[in-house]
Amino acid sequence: MNGTSLTGTRGQLHIDGRRLSYLDFGGPGRPLLALHGHLDEGQTWARLAQALAPQWRVIAPDQRGHGDSDRAASYTRDDYVADAIALLDHLGIEQAVTLGHSGGGITAFQIAARHPERVSAIVNVEGPVCDLDDGPSALSFVLSMPYIAPDRQALLDAIGPLAPVLGAKLRPIANGGWRLPFHPQDTITSEQGTHGDHWADWTSTQCSALFVLARNSQVITPEEGRQIAARRANTRLAEIDGDHFAHTTDPDGFAAAVKGFLDTLN
Repeated sequence: MNGTSLTGTRGQLHIDGRRLSYLDFGGPGRPLLALHGHLDEGQTWARLAQALAPQWRVIAPDQRGHGDSDRAASYTRDDYVADAIALLDHLGIEQAVTLGHSGGGITAFQIAARHPERVSAIVNVEGPVCDLDDGPSALSFVLSMPYIAPDRQALLDAIGPLAPVLGAKLRPIANGGWRLPFHPQDTITSEQGTHGDHWADWTSTQCSALFVLARNSQVITPEEGRQIAARRANTRLAEIDGDHFAHTTDPDGFAAAVKGFLDTLN
């Protein structure tokens, strides 16, 4: 590809018979693997890809069970890491910056923990390092949503207040009907898999890292965010406006923080 596309070029690979779909925003720059969080998809990184071009080539998968990627039999932390490595191998990329939001942020630093030779730097966007809460999932509200509806409007009506957030992500089904870009039960299983103490993974590597903290985060307090940055060597903290979905609620501030960090890398 000669330039960066706002929509990216859609590609796919098959892992054990399961399709993993991804967007490659192209360009001649260094590779950056961008991992979305729950209820999201690779297209969420289009604006960042544009802001980072041409120095960086952003590759953004629809993670297992999300977007155009197939549902999977399991959603463990190791599953997500393995998918990321398989995608890098598929594209012939030996080393990349890993960037992720929320659960994708956990994956970004766990890739580095398990495969340090494949990661040149980490950008963790609101990805918790320690969550020992074993109560109901914070995303349990999705269980009231139907996965499939006979038409798009019926699905929009069924998801109610989330329609403005998810409307553009709904998918038509080949044999008729429309579906959510994730399966509700899969989402709960995946989200619960992010709980636990991940400090060892976060602090086990020495590569440069950026932790992005949203000032109005619903997930991480300012004290927790500053501790996350302080306890890992060679780690910067960027505090930006917006809520937990900082890359969409303050896209300009987010892009500036990421670009400023990437500009410091050799």
